[in-house]
Amino acid sequence: MNEIRAPWAQDESESRGRRYPEQEHPYRPVFARDRDRIIHCRAFRRLEYKTQVFVNHEGDHYRTRLTHSIEVAQIARTVARALGLNQELTESLALSHDLGHTPFGHLGEEVLDPVMAANGGFSHNRQGLRIIEVLERRYPDFPGLNLSWEVREGVVKHSGMPSLASFPEASEYEPSISPPLEAQMLDLVDEIAYNHHDVDDGLESGLLEPSTLVEEIPLFGEPFRAASKQSPAQGPRMWVKMALRSMINALVSDLVETTRVGIERLGLSSLADVRAQAEWQVRLSDEMAARNRSLKDFLKSSLYRHPRISETRQFYATVLGDLFSVYNSRPENMPQRFRARREHESMARAVCDYIAGMTDRFALEEHRRLCGGPGPEVTPAVTRP
Repeated sequence: MNEIRAPWAQDESESRGRRYPEQEHPYRPVFARDRDRIIHCRAFRRLEYKTQVFVNHEGDHYRTRLTHSIEVAQIARTVARALGLNQELTESLALSHDLGHTPFGHLGEEVLDPVMAANGGFSHNRQGLRIIEVLERRYPDFPGLNLSWEVREGVVKHSGMPSLASFPEASEYEPSISPPLEAQMLDLVDEIAYNHHDVDDGLESGLLEPSTLVEEIPLFGEPFRAASKQSPAQGPRMWVKMALRSMINALVSDLVETTRVGIERLGLSSLADVRAQAEWQVRLSDEMAARNRSLKDFLKSSLYRHPRISETRQFYATVLGDLFSVYNSRPENMPQRFRARREHESMARAVCDYIAGMTDRFALEEHRRLCGGPGPEVTPAVTRP
C-alpha cells in the first residue's frame, strides 16, 4: 500500500541528493536506500551490545541501544503514518539516531568530552554524523555511507538546533532553519520510547516498585488501576504490561493530535512552511508534557540514580579513562586503520573514535587485557545521567 503524503512531508523528489553522486535505484527510493545502508552498517550492529540502562551481561531481556533504536523506529513510523509524513525518511532517522553512542550509555560521553576538550570535545550526535560521513567503510569510491542530505541534516538537528561552536560540521546543514517534521519528532519519540521501556526494565530488575509508580506517576498509575479492575484475575505482572501499553498509546496519541492541531492552526501547506517556522511544531499538549516530565523526573531519581547503578559509574568511568590513556601512549594496541588516522587527524581523535565504537563487552575485555581489569563479568548497570 502506497503512503498518502501530506503536503508538509519531505518528498524524495525534493532531496538534495548525496555528497558523492550515485545512480539511484530503479525501485528503491533515496530514503529507503539510506535506511538499508544504516541497517547494514557495522555501527548499527554494535548497538546490540551497547548499554541502554542495564549492561548486556545482566540479562537477556533488558533493552540495548539496538532494541531501543528499533522501538523508536516503530513509534516514529506510527507518528509519520498518522501525520502523512515520509515513513522511510522517518525510519532512517530513528535507526541512525544513536549510532554515535559510546559504551556504557551516556557515561561514556561524560568521560570522553572533557578529555577531548582540546580536540573539539565529544558528543554522541556529532559522533553519529562522523560515523556515517567518515568512519564506516563499505564502498570503494567514498568514505562513510553517502546518505542523503536530508538524513544527515536530521542526524545533526534531531535533538535541537546545534551550536556551531561545539558542532562546526553543522554549518553545512542550515542550522538556522528548522528541519522537516520527520526530524522534529525524533527527540520526543526517542523520549517516549525510553520512558516506556525504562519503566519496564526497571520493574523487571526489581529496582522500581509497581506500588510506588502507581502512587506517584499518574501516567502509569491510572491505567494500572484500570487494568486491575478490567482483569482482576490476571495479577500485577499483567497489569503492568497493560498499563505500559496504555501509557505509550496515550503519549503517542497526544503527540499526533497536538501536532496536527498546531499544523492546522498555522495553516502549514508545504515543507517550506514547516522550515520557515522558528518554533518546532511536533509537541505534546501542555498537560501531557507535564505528566511526561513527572515520569522523567521519577526515573532520574529512582532508577538512573539508584545506588545499585550509581555505585558502578565510577568503575566504568575508570575503564574508559584507562583505555584512553593506554591507547594514547601505546597506539600499537589499536587496529591499523585507527592508527592510520593520525596522518590527518590528532591521536586523541583516533583514540576517541576507537573507544566510542566499542561495545560494553569489548571495552571490558580490552581493559582486562591492557590494564588487568576484571572483564565483562562485573555487575550491574550504567545509565543515562
